[in-house]
Order: sequence, then structure tokens, then C-alpha cells
Amino acid sequence: MNPSNQKFFSPYTFNNGVELKNRIIMAPMTNYSSNPDGTVSEEELAYYARRSKDVSMVITACTYVTPNGKGFHNEFAGDRDEMIPSLSQLAKTIQNQGAKAILQIFHGGRMCPPELVPHGDIVSASAVPAEVAGAKTPRALTETEVEEIVDAFGETARRAIEAGYDGVEIHGANGYLIQQFFSPHSNQREDRFGGSVEKRMTFPLAIVDKIKSIVKEHADDSFIVGYRFSPEEAETPGITMADTIKLVDTLAEKDLDYLHVSLQHFLSKARRGVEDVNKTRIDYLLETIDNRVPLIGVGSIYSAEDARKAFETGVPLLALGRELIIDPDWVQKVAEGREDEIVTEINKDKQEELVVPVPLWNVIMNTPGWFPGV
Repeated sequence: MNPSNQKFFSPYTFNNGVELKNRIIMAPMTNYSSNPDGTVSEEELAYYARRSKDVSMVITACTYVTPNGKGFHNEFAGDRDEMIPSLSQLAKTIQNQGAKAILQIFHGGRMCPPELVPHGDIVSASAVPAEVAGAKTPRALTETEVEEIVDAFGETARRAIEAGYDGVEIHGANGYLIQQFFSPHSNQREDRFGGSVEKRMTFPLAIVDKIKSIVKEHADDSFIVGYRFSPEEAETPGITMADTIKLVDTLAEKDLDYLHVSLQHFLSKARRGVEDVNKTRIDYLLETIDNRVPLIGVGSIYSAEDARKAFETGVPLLALGRELIIDPDWVQKVAEGREDEIVTEINKDKQEELVVPVPLWNVIMNTPGWFPGV
């Protein structure tokens, strides 16, 4: 092995005592491949099994916590107890390969396709549509409904515990409901859930507190709770780096096991809200967190050299997303000193060999520029 890659393979211990065998994690990625009834499909299980052997932890694709939170076609469900056996299958599939299994839980909010939710009733923090073509104006949730969704996050965390997961990741990123409450673009409420940046944190923090209480009641200290966030929004008004620094500073005091930033490019720079726009978002985040909680970095990491540059920033954990679809043997190749054999562009003739479900493969093949080689 290249001595410079040794960092990748040193163990990492969370504050709760759980040890990861190395520093490489599989990032959560939507795969559009579940069964129509919301159960995990055999194709999904094979896809995860193929990618769980060498990484230390797998964060699943998101699962929805309420029927009106379903954000994707063919997404697996976590909104009712009948789904526990299905969820358990996925957890065991990942764990049987030697990785920790983390269930990502979310609500799509205004980003849900109307045909996927009951009566097409799209909801959000406020009646503000997303700035995308054809976006439907959502209905603003009542305070009672907001509280019910907080409870639903807790119930899905309970199901994850009963299904045997090692933890859950709260999906507060990528423009979905939790982020919609934090964003001044989508949250124009005048009640306790909206207004100042501190008030816009109320919903995300309520979910964190609810899940922590559920874990205390139903699990032990080894159960992992993480939180994923997107640092900025393009919209005006929208989340700025300054807003996110306040959120992250608060989350770092919530006794979470990790924070997970969602970035398209790992070394991307802050857009607005901070003085030094030449400083990377990762640098701002690590500075704010100040070793209180581990940060998982992510974003266009394809080669071992990309990973080395990422670890040089001081980030303790690194998630690979698209690259583990392109080359499921990435970790093994680096460990065996074969990094020159790493594949960094999707091979259009190897869908079966790569064990990628047909629905996900079709998305990859029809999304120019999203996957290298497409």
C-alpha cells in the first residue's frame, strides 16, 4: 500500500465508543429500485452487498417517515411498522459484509412528486414553491402537523432500532423538508418555527431531540445518530455559509455522533455570508466544529489522490458516493496498492458486473454529466 494512504485505513472511534474499521464510508444515494409496496427489493440488497465489504459504514438511501414525505419513485418505506422486516433485511445485508448499517431518514416536503403522496397534498414550511420548472406550490404545515412529523421521525428511528441498524442519519440536506424549515427561502412562517435563523433551527433541533430521546428509551449508547446538511443555497434569500456556521455550531453541542456535509465538490468554496470566499466550506466547518464532533466530508472523490487531498484538510471521515457505483472495489484496490487500477468513469457495458439495479442504471445513463463517462 502507498504509505500516504495509511490514513484511510486507521480505525476511528466515535465518542460513544463505537469503532469503525477504517475512514471510508459509503455515502447515501437514491437508487429508485425498491418494490412498489415500499419494501426493499432483491436488486437493492445485491447492490448494497456488492459495496459493503470494504467500507466501514454504509449510509443507506433515504427512507420516508410519513406517507406525504415520499420523495422518489420506487423509494423504500420507513413510515410504518409493517416495514420493519424489510428494513431489517437491508441492515443485515450490509452488516453481513462487515460494515455498520446507518438508515437515512427524511421527509421530502415540497420536493415530493404530487403523484407519490396522498391526494397530491404537497407540504412544506410555507406556501413557497421550489425554484425549479413545474414546481407545485406546497401547503404550509400547521403547528400540529409539524409536531406530528417530528414524532414520525422518532418513530422511524425506533423502527431502525428494532430492525437492527447501527444508527440513523437525519437527512437535513439537499432541499428536503428539514432544510426547507431552515431556509429563509422556503420558510416564511411567523410562528415559533420561523423568522430568525435561531427560530428556523427549531424544527431541525426538535427532530434531533426527539430521536435522541427515542434512542435513550429503546437502544443503548452504541446506537449512532448523525445529521446531514447542505451548507448553502443558490436562492435569494437562501441559506448562507454564515447561517450554516450557526447551525453547525449548535448541532456540535447536541451530543450527535457525527455531522455529514453534502457537497458536490469536496473543496468547493463558500459562496456568501463569510468574509473570506477563498476559504473552502470544509475549512469553515472544521474550524467551527473544533473537534467537538466528527465531520464526514464528501464530494467528487474518485481517485486515491482525491481522497488524500481531502484527508489533508483534517476531515476525519470521508464518504464516497458515485465512485462506489463506478468501482465497488475502490477500497480494496487502495488497500492492496492497486490504486492505478481504480476505474473513475462508468463503464456502460458492465451494469450486471457492477450489480447496479436497472432503474438506477437507467437514471445514470440518462443523466449527462452526473457520472463521469456518461
